[in-house]
Amino acid sequence: MAALKIHSFEEYKAYEGKELGTSDYLKITQEQIDKFADATLDHQWIHTNQEKAKKESPFKNTIAHGYLTLSVLPYLWGQVVEVKNNKMMVNYGIDNLKFITPVLVDSELRLKASLKSLVNLRGTSKAVLDISIEIKGQKRPALQAEIIFLYHFVN
Repeated sequence: MAALKIHSFEEYKAYEGKELGTSDYLKITQEQIDKFADATLDHQWIHTNQEKAKKESPFKNTIAHGYLTLSVLPYLWGQVVEVKNNKMMVNYGIDNLKFITPVLVDSELRLKASLKSLVNLRGTSKAVLDISIEIKGQKRPALQAEIIFLYHFVN
């Protein structure tokens, strides 16, 4: 359940330039990595072959796909903010996405998010979020990006 509940454009706007919160940690398992490989047809050995990765990978273990790390964003976002009084939310875009640190199997990830800007585009609210997905025990995040959501608040 989200720590922060937002009910209107005005409430959301009050957080502009501020941190919105941090999610709980989520463990990334080999089973998740393997299922993601099946879903995306990306079976590169660095992700799926634990024995080979232990011997040949510079990380000495399998790593999550960068896009798997990104794909847990909606789940983690749901722990940070719940936007109420909203007809619909649409993923609009991602700017400046950087995969910074590889996510080793069994790592724990969490989302940290701030509201960079919120503008009203004739009834549609465009939220730009500065996000980072952090790895427990690591100084550098797995990824950083600006995520753009469109919200359609009920009047």
